[in-house]
Amino acid sequence: MQLPVYLDYNATTPCDPQVVEAMLPYFTRQFGNAASTHPLGWTAAAAVEKARGQVARLIGATAQEIIFTSGATEADNLAIKGVYEAYAGKGKHMITVATEHKAVLDSFEHLEKQGASVTYLPTDALGHVSLEALEAAITAETILISVMYANNETGVIHPIRAISAIAKKHGVLFMCDATQAVGKISVHVLEDGIDLLACSAHKIYGPKGVGALYVRRKDPRVRLVAQLDGGGHERGFRSGTMNVPGIVGFGQAAELCRLHLDAEHARLSALRNRLENGLLALGNVTVNGDATHRLPQVSNLAFGQVSGEMLSAAFASQVALSSGSACNAASMEPSYVLQAMGLSDALARASLRLSLGRFTTEAEVDFVVETISQAVRQLRTQVFSA
Repeated sequence: MQLPVYLDYNATTPCDPQVVEAMLPYFTRQFGNAASTHPLGWTAAAAVEKARGQVARLIGATAQEIIFTSGATEADNLAIKGVYEAYAGKGKHMITVATEHKAVLDSFEHLEKQGASVTYLPTDALGHVSLEALEAAITAETILISVMYANNETGVIHPIRAISAIAKKHGVLFMCDATQAVGKISVHVLEDGIDLLACSAHKIYGPKGVGALYVRRKDPRVRLVAQLDGGGHERGFRSGTMNVPGIVGFGQAAELCRLHLDAEHARLSALRNRLENGLLALGNVTVNGDATHRLPQVSNLAFGQVSGEMLSAAFASQVALSSGSACNAASMEPSYVLQAMGLSDALARASLRLSLGRFTTEAEVDFVVETISQAVRQLRTQVFSA
């Protein structure tokens, strides 16, 4: 068994070998710029369009509704800031949730400095937002509601269709950061009523540095103001030379996820339950968030009677996991997501996010259960003997 055992798939995933194989020709033989008007350029452009269709199929969109970006962070920025600039004449009020990813929260914070009014809805102890509070927050000035499909730290899945129905009822656009959900559970932009959706390749066994924004083309046709200038690529939404190898890899990764979605969901759920049950057997361990409505690969656990800092250090060389979002890994502060759900600072610090993936095995899960259990027992013994 290779150490450390990797259980941080929510942070990033390794490229699937089939993805790497699909990408390789576009680094060497087929290296053309997709905007060039000669055979190498046409070949590159055709590869991009094939990938666009593959990503679209994964989320139930049309190829023309997919805008390639450098990742979900750029897609979030383009969606939120682009909507604000395009619809500011109608209103400057937007609604989001306190447990959103920083790419969303920081974009709204930026717009507040530009004159936007933003409502940040709280969640309950399970990580859910009140639909009644959401609808009550809508005003005549509201132009956008942004709620993630599933939380990146707890895996809690929001009632997307109910939220989109409220948005549609009031004529408000609905944006969804679905970075953690796409490729893990069934996501269908039309059936879910989503107007804008952000996702990323490196969360689904594709390469880093490429993502996508879905922009609805009818009922309603969503307008955006581009945030990058310089050539009008991607139908004017996103200028810049296209990352052809990355886009090809994204497309292949999306196709693999689509083909194996149900089987992988069942396999990961079983592994996650095996992992979780083994650690819950320690006692004084609780699941953070709604254990029923969540992604199949995520378990966020709070360990009572241990120091969070000592817990993570106790097995760092043997298990690769995280205590929250990878985007906040440099911070020593407790998870703002868990704090928003009502956890104390001490318990939030003593919480671990374990996320499994395509290459996780039963043997690895059993090793992690034993390794963490041994560390927790030892740390608790030190507490009681102190």
